[in-house]
Amino acid sequence: KVGEEGVETALAAVAGPDEEVASESADLIYHLLVLLQARGMKLNNVIDVLKSREK
Repeated sequence: KVGEEGVETALAAVAGPDEEVASESADLIYHLLVLLQARGMKLNNVIDVLKSREK
């Protein structure tokens, strides 16, 4: 599902209005959060990786 939503988000970003980009982005984030929870991970795990890339 994450892959499908990623594709839909990318397509909306190229050809859709801002409202569609926002909607598809919300769907993508939701399914990413579901994936993380299913793996026993927290969003903070991802945030920590992003912070480590700031350097």
